[in-house]
Amino acid sequence: MLNNKTTWPRLTVLNGTLEALKWLALLLMSADHVNKYLFNGTKALLFYAGRISMPLFVFVLAYNLARPGALDRGAYERTTKRLALIGTLATPIFIALGGIKDGWWPLNIIFTLLSLTVVLFLMEQRTIGGYVTAATLFLISGSSVEFWWPALALGVAVWWYCKRPGLMPLALALTALSSLWFVNHNLWALVAVPVALTATNVDLRIPRLKRAFYAYYPLHLVALWLIRIPMGKAGYLFFY
Repeated sequence: MLNNKTTWPRLTVLNGTLEALKWLALLLMSADHVNKYLFNGTKALLFYAGRISMPLFVFVLAYNLARPGALDRGAYERTTKRLALIGTLATPIFIALGGIKDGWWPLNIIFTLLSLTVVLFLMEQRTIGGYVTAATLFLISGSSVEFWWPALALGVAVWWYCKRPGLMPLALALTALSSLWFVNHNLWALVAVPVALTATNVDLRIPRLKRAFYAYYPLHLVALWLIRIPMGKAGYLFFY
């Protein structure tokens, strides 16, 4: 039976393994986008695999921002600027590919990560004003970004657990992942849990490519858009 003296294990993922998680998330995201934009979402396996991508991205981002000294080193500011730039650059091609409503909704996943970063930055201030502003941004941005409030809640939970391991952030993380059923209509996002836990016991020597993710996201969308041109001329119909 758990009690107040229960010691919760800390999450420790080596840098190379964390980088591997990010590349795995990129691979899963790419497969999901190929399925969505080239095959009209008809490949079930690719769709299910893609549900694991966002939780891994969120895990990596929240873990990095929860590192000791991240605020003092300017990690929040750098991340915010990069995500804002790439999210904006990717928006036109994201809209051109389709699959959104009213010409803009929801904003792409880069804005999900951007919103999370700003929310965590505000929480890091540890002031009443910071918490109130963070909660307000959470509620507003959660209605406009991919994967909605569950994605932001998951990021808050991972960041919180990394700083202060405990039952409450763990419960919030599992609730957020389960809530993605309302977005994905399945629970494949929960597969991210054993993947992340396995990462804590693996030492992979993957070099960090700091800006590769930022460049990859808009470029892979452009590539998909270009691939659809000859496919469309060949008579292939796209419903996104």
